[in-house]
Amino acid sequence: MAIPAQMQAMLLERAGTPLKQATLKVPEPGPGQILIKVAACGVCRTDLHIFDGELAQPKLPLVLGHEIVGRVVALGEGVAQFALGDRVGVPWLGHTDGTCFYCRRGEENLCDDPRFTGYQIDGGYAQYTRADARFAFKLPEGYSDAEAAPLLCAGLIGYRSLKLAGNPSRLGIYGFGAAAHIVAQVARAQGREVYAFTRAGDRQAQDFALGLGAVWAGSSDALPPEPLDAAIIFAPVGALVPAALKAVRKGGVVVCGGIHMSDIPSFPYDILWEERVLRSVANLTRADAREFLALAPTIPIKTSVSPMPLSQANQALEALRKGELTGAAVLIP
Repeated sequence: MAIPAQMQAMLLERAGTPLKQATLKVPEPGPGQILIKVAACGVCRTDLHIFDGELAQPKLPLVLGHEIVGRVVALGEGVAQFALGDRVGVPWLGHTDGTCFYCRRGEENLCDDPRFTGYQIDGGYAQYTRADARFAFKLPEGYSDAEAAPLLCAGLIGYRSLKLAGNPSRLGIYGFGAAAHIVAQVARAQGREVYAFTRAGDRQAQDFALGLGAVWAGSSDALPPEPLDAAIIFAPVGALVPAALKAVRKGGVVVCGGIHMSDIPSFPYDILWEERVLRSVANLTRADAREFLALAPTIPIKTSVSPMPLSQANQALEALRKGELTGAAVLIP
């Protein structure tokens, strides 16, 4: 395959300003790297946090996007695990130092010197992208490129959040978007009851959740009909933390599944007391990716996607901000 010298990309030059359609040089893969022709890239809420400047240390100018699906078109020196033409996925975690305290413990998601795709490393809002081969994964068959894209962050973070929730029989999910619609399917396949919490009056999201097997769906400020064993919060709204703590039973777990959240308001100690647990999820590990990508087709997880042209990246981010998406927006170069 002939690789062009230039490519089209949507470029973030400054936080808070619209992405700019730009012509960039196609990157060359260095040692240990692969060059990927992008077929699809999911639009994640983390992209929106970077776009808005809520994650404060991006490389600028920057190509956003960390739910990347494409084909390997060039191999850097020393890459043996992939061949030209392989379909691969690239997630948020793009590099770790491999030597810090956390990496040595198998906790590379907490690495002291990480780099993230679409944040410090140019991502997939482009026709081509370059990735560290160690942090790319072959994708399961049975998914189109667009359908596979949300598995790479919404799916992975949802899966890790569910693991950290313990072994709940009754699971609450706050914010029923891309991650929630995937983790709900995993939870249902494991025999768990799912309770969905959405924006007040959002019947579309509530019906979506019920259609995926939730036993109850209601407003995020409501209490469920039964106390929950655990709750996962995907919406970046700090006020949901005390709401979720009130909804879980004694000894229950509340997991904050996002990378950014608005300030958590003060709350009375008695809703945390009785050994309730509040914890966050940070990033993912390669082991998470291998486990989840093997699991997804066995359920099988079905992703709900809204494909959009790459040139409409700004519109996709705005639709995500307004809660207008059912499932996930996916950009197609």
